[in-house]
Amino acid sequence: MGVRTSPTERQRRLGAELKRMRLSADVSAETAAGLLHVDRSRLSQMEQGYRGISIDRLRTLACNCECTDEAYVKALSAMAEPNQRGWWDRYRGSLPAGLLDIAELEAHSPHLRTALAVHIPGLLQTFDHALAIFGVAVPQLPDRELAMRLEFRIERQQVLEGATPARYTGIVHEAALRMQFGGTQVAKAQLEHLLRMSEQDNIAILAIPFSAGAFPGSGQTLTYAEGPVPQLDTVQVDSTHGPEYLHGEAQLAKYRAHLDWMEKITLSPQRTRDLIHSIAQEL
Repeated sequence: MGVRTSPTERQRRLGAELKRMRLSADVSAETAAGLLHVDRSRLSQMEQGYRGISIDRLRTLACNCECTDEAYVKALSAMAEPNQRGWWDRYRGSLPAGLLDIAELEAHSPHLRTALAVHIPGLLQTFDHALAIFGVAVPQLPDRELAMRLEFRIERQQVLEGATPARYTGIVHEAALRMQFGGTQVAKAQLEHLLRMSEQDNIAILAIPFSAGAFPGSGQTLTYAEGPVPQLDTVQVDSTHGPEYLHGEAQLAKYRAHLDWMEKITLSPQRTRDLIHSIAQEL
C-alpha cells in the first residue's frame, strides 16, 4: 500500500483508532511495528491515515492489544478494505475534500442527527433553497463550482432514499423555518418539501419553537453520525473554513447531551408539521 498525500477523514479516523487501540493497551510503537513487521515510520503513517493497513495486520494488532470487541474490530476491518470508492469520488479534485468527507460520513452512518438554528438541513434542502445559500458565499463562487456544489448537495440526499436509507433526525429551530432565503416562493416550496420529507418513515423533523428559550450550543450547526459501533460515532461541526470532525469520547458525550437536551424541548413530529404548514400558509 503506497503513501497517500491527502487521506480522507475516514482514513484518518481508522488511523486514529489504531493508535487509540495501541495506547489503550500500553503497547509501544516499537513493539507494534515489530508485530506488524514494519518500521516505526510506516506504523506512524498508518496511524495518521497516510498508509492503509491490511485486514490481517489490523487483526494482528487487535489480538496483541487484547481487543476482544469483535464488532469493533469487524467495523475497523470494513474501514480498512482497499479500493473503497463512492459516488462522491467523481468530485475529487474539483470540490474541497471536506465536502467529500461529509458525503462519505453520511454514507456509512445508519443514523444521522442534525441540529440547525438558522438553516434548513442540507439533506432536506430544495435545489432553489440551496442555490440561494451558495449564492451568498464569500468569496463568490465561480459559476462552474456553484453548479457542482448544487449538484453535489442534491446527490448527497440519496442517503435518505433507497432500500436501506439512513434514519434521520433533524432538529430545526423555528428561526430557520421562517427564513426566506431566495424569496417567499422559494421559502414556501422549501417548507412544502419539508412536509413531504417528514412523511417518510426514516425521517423525523423536530422544531424548536421560539417559546422554548435557550438551549445548549445555540446557533451551532452540527451533525452526529452514528457509526456501526458506538466507538466509531463522529460529530461534524460546520465552520466558515470548512467542516471539523470530532470523535473523542468526551466530545461525543458532550454533543449527545446537547442533542438530547434539544430534542426534549422540540415540538412533536405532528406539531412540527403543523408549525411548518402554518408558516407556509403565511407566505
